[in-house]
Amino acid sequence: MSDLLYSEEEEALRAAVRGLLTDHCDAPGVIARTESDTPHHLAVWKSLTDGMGLAGLLVPEELDGQGATHREAAVVLEELGRAVAPVPYLTSAVVATEALLACGADDLLRDLATGTAIGAIAVALSTAPGAAHRTVRHDNGLLHGELTGIADAAVADVLLVPADDGGLYAVDAAAASITPQVSLDLTRPLATIELAGAPGRLLGDAEPAVRRALRAGAGLLASEQLGLAEWTLTETVRYLKERKQFNRPVGGFQALKHRLAQLWLEVVNLRAAARNAADALATGQDADIAVAVAQAYAAPVAVHAAEEAVQLHGGIGMTWEHPAHLYLKRAKADSLVYGTAGAHRQALAALVDLQAP
Repeated sequence: MSDLLYSEEEEALRAAVRGLLTDHCDAPGVIARTESDTPHHLAVWKSLTDGMGLAGLLVPEELDGQGATHREAAVVLEELGRAVAPVPYLTSAVVATEALLACGADDLLRDLATGTAIGAIAVALSTAPGAAHRTVRHDNGLLHGELTGIADAAVADVLLVPADDGGLYAVDAAAASITPQVSLDLTRPLATIELAGAPGRLLGDAEPAVRRALRAGAGLLASEQLGLAEWTLTETVRYLKERKQFNRPVGGFQALKHRLAQLWLEVVNLRAAARNAADALATGQDADIAVAVAQAYAAPVAVHAAEEAVQLHGGIGMTWEHPAHLYLKRAKADSLVYGTAGAHRQALAALVDLQAP
């Protein structure tokens, strides 16, 4: 049985990422970016990629990557979730990278691993692993069509586009028309991609590559949701210890203690599910089941934690200046990313041959 506890190396990685985000990705700065035309924090992304080499964690060392595993990537995503960092780590360093690993596109993997390029898979962010997804028309090496709900496409350099001939094509983002969409989570913008005769380079079969990419994305998304839930719980407890009513800390009221204790139990269980999913992806053992379990549980817990943070912060939790709304929007949006909890429960039932009553 695998050890799901964090290793010394993983804790050191956590400390380094948290230190970077504390110094350069504070809540007021993230809020300010959501009000601008450039919500992505590319300076932080450059520090994560050039400075720390984290974009290449899943890429083998011979391709200029770190040769690490999904466990280390999960630790990074926990910290990015805690900061609601507007960087394309999940979409580029995990999902696009996994698709390229399935196709064996070594040159593009080097570009993504070194931070030279940002990748985005042109599949709607709400698509669950194994679910049907839209494709574009392939005609004599040129791609035609429109795809919606593509995350982080606005900052992508290369788009990985599935076509109707069953192939996955690499398209230069400059050859596509990318239009921002209104999205609930302003820290992970969505866009519509329109291809009107854009040249594409065939990488391989789309179906296995997209399935692998979305499975890894769904499994490691649970770690991002864990980081989000941990931050909201920690900040809520801290605030309730400081806020006073009737000359005593609000956190001393028994009813609130019960709510926080219940939430703590949910977060602890989420940590176990997220760590198990990351470990299963790293080892390849029962990964489909582990990912389905993690996503069936993660979204409700993250949403509950964010909702409690807003409510228990009282009036200040409803203001734009307080970051609670960022976490609530991210949690709500994440509950639809790479499949809903209900879709993953259905997938889990089929995987373990559990028949519906």
